Amino acid sequence: MNISEDIFTDEDIRQIQEHGLTVEQVLGQLKQFVKPPPYLRLERPCTVGDGISVIPEDEHQSLMDLFDSQRAKGEFLKFVPASGAATRMFKALQKFYNLPSPLTIDGLAELSEKGDQDASQLLEFLQNLERFAFFKQVRDLASKRGLDLHHMVKNGQIKELLGLILTPEGLGYGDMPKALIPFHRYNGGRTAFEEHLVEAANYVTDEEGKARLHFTVAKEHREKFDVLLHQVLSGYEKKFNVKYLLDFSIQKPSTDTIAVNMDNTPFRLQDGRLLFRPGGHGALIENLNDLQAHTVFIKNIDNVAPDHLKPETYKWKKILGGYLLNIKQKTHSFLEALASGKGGPSLFEQVIAFITQELSNPLPDHISSLDAEALADYLFGQLNRPIRVCGMVKNVGEPGGGPFWVKDKSGKVSRQIVEVAQINMDDPDQQAIFERSTHFNPVDLVCSVRDWQGRPFDLRQFVDPDAVFISKKSKDGKELKALELPGLWNGAMAHWITVFVEVPLITFNPVKTVNALLRKEHQPNI
Repeated sequence: MNISEDIFTDEDIRQIQEHGLTVEQVLGQLKQFVKPPPYLRLERPCTVGDGISVIPEDEHQSLMDLFDSQRAKGEFLKFVPASGAATRMFKALQKFYNLPSPLTIDGLAELSEKGDQDASQLLEFLQNLERFAFFKQVRDLASKRGLDLHHMVKNGQIKELLGLILTPEGLGYGDMPKALIPFHRYNGGRTAFEEHLVEAANYVTDEEGKARLHFTVAKEHREKFDVLLHQVLSGYEKKFNVKYLLDFSIQKPSTDTIAVNMDNTPFRLQDGRLLFRPGGHGALIENLNDLQAHTVFIKNIDNVAPDHLKPETYKWKKILGGYLLNIKQKTHSFLEALASGKGGPSLFEQVIAFITQELSNPLPDHISSLDAEALADYLFGQLNRPIRVCGMVKNVGEPGGGPFWVKDKSGKVSRQIVEVAQINMDDPDQQAIFERSTHFNPVDLVCSVRDWQGRPFDLRQFVDPDAVFISKKSKDGKELKALELPGLWNGAMAHWITVFVEVPLITFNPVKTVNALLRKEHQPNI
């Protein structure tokens, strides 16, 4: 395929520019479809003692004290990607709602016995409907229409019941942001968005009582967030004696990527226009960069717990925060010493020991042959980077990425959070390494994003541009290929100083499907 500017019409070029993209950028994306970057090369999984640190219990309190002393200064921010819709969460329900035939409990039970996992999920959902935080809303909506939920299930009106939950004429959960779905049974249902407000009040509030939060949201759903915020904000501020400094941002159109047909030619809509798709959560490195923050906690929107389990979350957020501050203080001290030009062999030995032992970052053999000036420059470059401390939980089979030692094309080995899509699972050796993984990435990060002189890093300079994903999607019944940018905590942070720390499983409470809300971790403490 000949990839040149000639494939675009004048109208295409106008459309590209309207997205904030250049023709050269889009041509570069097309070339990545034709010749995708190679898979990552796993060396081995990160394990406790080999890439994953365990913080001794006798250090917990001192790290928490360090965190609290710095938190008072107001330099902490909570950053939550919240643009995702609840489509996947209600996937099984949507599947059966879309079927042309009516549904009955007996029919679902028969399908379940034959191994239909979606039927099993829907049965579990219906049998436990009263245990969901949104039950009262569904019941009240049904009552307004002269319906009774129990009778609807018993009388085979299951599709009508699902319509109350999923459709715009009902509660509209089928296309609702996951952030706005009631997760826990407080005051008629507390949403995931509200749970993050509660968390922030308890570990990012400064000495003036200000709690800083930033949510990335989809443009089409922004108004819904504003409506909920207007309803609940003053109540939470009064409850926790806090002032929220909260804002939102939208994923930039300039981070969209062009879609292609299966033969790698540009995919066109029925009106002939090019199709651009959101570039995945990796695009959010732009939003994070724009904040010019100091220290940022990053956590997924659906990883929240009810109040009786929150204290352990708060404790470990403070421990991770203190651990990061400790690393940052040492790193910045060494950078200042290296920049002064007054350090000699003793300083170099200390810096090398810090990098290789405390940061567990292997250095190449060739540095032993560098003269003093070149060695100082090299070590300075290794330390003058954003820093992230990533909590890791023991692997319990949840879908997602994990911590691995990865070798790049230059031969350098580093710790990375790797998704399955980045691995060549057709290679038996790579598959074997992946299957030996002991830990999972729950997206529990605390990040230092300013340099030793207090200046914001340009985070875009630390991205691995080759760490893209290519996936298969469809539009208007036609198959297509989509290009996702390097993931926010994957390739977008590939060249950061990275530290992995084991955290308790109780701090990880994801909700990938609606029935996850039935787990004891999301139910009231009875």
